[in-house]
Amino acid sequence: MEHIQQYQEKEFTAKGSLLPFLKRLFTYSIKHKRWFWSFVISVMVVAVSDALFPLIWMYFIDDAITPAVQAYIKAKQQGLMPQVTYGALWFYIGLFLANAVVQVIGVFFFIRFAGYIEETVMYELRREMFGKLQELSFSYYDKSATGWLLSRITSDSQRVTELLSWGFVEVVWGITMIIACLGAMFFYNWKLALIVLCSLPVLFGISIKIRLLILQYSRQARKLNSEITAAYSEHINGIEVNKITTQETRVSREFTQLSDRMRIASYKAAYYTAMYFPMVILVGSAAAALVLLAGANMVLATPVGITIGTLTAFFSYATQIFLPIVDISRFYAQAQGSLSAGERIFSLIDEQPEIQDKPNAGEFDQIEGDILFENVGFYYHPDKPVLHNLNLHIKAGQSVALVGPTGHGKSTIANLICRFYEPSSGAIYIDGENYTGKTQQSLHSQLGVVLQTPHLFEGTIAENVKYARPNASDEEVIHALELVGAGFFTNRLAEKVESGGENLSMGERQLISFARAILAQPRILIMDEATSSIDTLTEARIQSGIEQMIAGRTSVIIAHRLSTIKHCDRILLIQNGKIAEDGDHRQLMQQRGQYYRLYTKQLKREVTTRNIEEQEELLTPP
Repeated sequence: MEHIQQYQEKEFTAKGSLLPFLKRLFTYSIKHKRWFWSFVISVMVVAVSDALFPLIWMYFIDDAITPAVQAYIKAKQQGLMPQVTYGALWFYIGLFLANAVVQVIGVFFFIRFAGYIEETVMYELRREMFGKLQELSFSYYDKSATGWLLSRITSDSQRVTELLSWGFVEVVWGITMIIACLGAMFFYNWKLALIVLCSLPVLFGISIKIRLLILQYSRQARKLNSEITAAYSEHINGIEVNKITTQETRVSREFTQLSDRMRIASYKAAYYTAMYFPMVILVGSAAAALVLLAGANMVLATPVGITIGTLTAFFSYATQIFLPIVDISRFYAQAQGSLSAGERIFSLIDEQPEIQDKPNAGEFDQIEGDILFENVGFYYHPDKPVLHNLNLHIKAGQSVALVGPTGHGKSTIANLICRFYEPSSGAIYIDGENYTGKTQQSLHSQLGVVLQTPHLFEGTIAENVKYARPNASDEEVIHALELVGAGFFTNRLAEKVESGGENLSMGERQLISFARAILAQPRILIMDEATSSIDTLTEARIQSGIEQMIAGRTSVIIAHRLSTIKHCDRILLIQNGKIAEDGDHRQLMQQRGQYYRLYTKQLKREVTTRNIEEQEELLTPP
């Protein structure tokens, strides 16, 4: 099972207690006092209205039905024509309908208020989380999966706001209903009320115990379901590898074991769910039966007993009072289930960016682009240093290429220049000033970054080019596109771009990202493997555009294809976090060092590939 176990969902263990979580959550709704208290009052009105129905029924029997029946029997015994009066009958029917109308109005308003609170709090939580994600440093994203973050903003926020609105309805209604019912019962007959009261702890105990068991196995089932989904995805995508390595039987066996575990967990959750309501109904019915037995004896023990109407009301209360118990226990289990979701949300909201502006941070004016690394060391993990006492000076307006093996620090240098990370030791200076003493915004606003995998946003081509400068004119957009060799886009500015640019080729997406960077008019340009994911034909087309982009501005280019950086002022070979070679293309080729070997190896590969393509063209019939 080791292969499948790697996809197990990293469960966030709720370490806090329930009360602080609920207290913090409710601060979001209490901020909207008018809506919150209107919501509470409307729910209480509905609960009191529910509790009044048995009393109306009691008085209807005692004041309308019983006297009418007694008068009818007496008249019959005396041989007289019974005279039926409908005054009391119509009065209590009207009272019943009036109470029903009040209840309907209360239900309307509490649904309205609960919906408002749910959507408003969800909006506020999502806004806070999204805002925090914009503030957090890159180091946070290094340790947080995208799916994990999306779940916080979507499913977790929905889960806790449902608890806050509809779950809170159950609590307010349930508590008000219990108080109203017990108050009425103790007022009319404390002995029968005690019978009902004694059943409540039993109901609470059974409800909470079974609810927590349901929650436990439901969590297991959800966790296993996420593992199954991950295994499905991985093994469908890797079906060729499974077949080539003849692992179909082993993978199927592991998947069957995983599915069996989920089946057992789901069955146990369903088992306790099926047990829950019968147990509650059984206890409630036992209490109602005791009320009926004791009440019947009291009715018969006239004149010190109780009326039939009172017995009917008590029987109704005894059969109904388990409903608020069910609701409150459901809220408790729901709150326990939402606790981990709430802690995930608040852990994100409370997260502090690793890189923060100092209280007295100044602003960069127009950056010239002089960059100095002074004894810079850096590590992502303390036991794995990436850069070792790096000293590097890039003059303003100079173009510098970083080449070398993967994982030796090239992208780290670029990220440090952008201040996506800060040095673990040493210092970095921009135009002679330590950039940690300046605001991040004043630096980032003068940077242009083109990544290996370009990201486009849903909108038009023009909107994507203008992303950093929304107020740029169409003429400026066209000029930027033409500069990077993408003039063919000029008649397609209004064309829609799907999320991520899925309806465009990789080359088209990269050209748009180049134009976006040049339109931003950056003082420092970073290109991180910007041409490695496009074909050689597209690369040749934009090569002149790249030269236009770097002209007159400080440029740092990370490249895998060495033929694309021959024009740079300097080429640095980065190896093991240090500068192994430094010079322009001609100088490094004359040194016949590591750069020379890498370049000649790539050149031979490209020549061989070109010769093969030419031979294929000759052999292809016209």
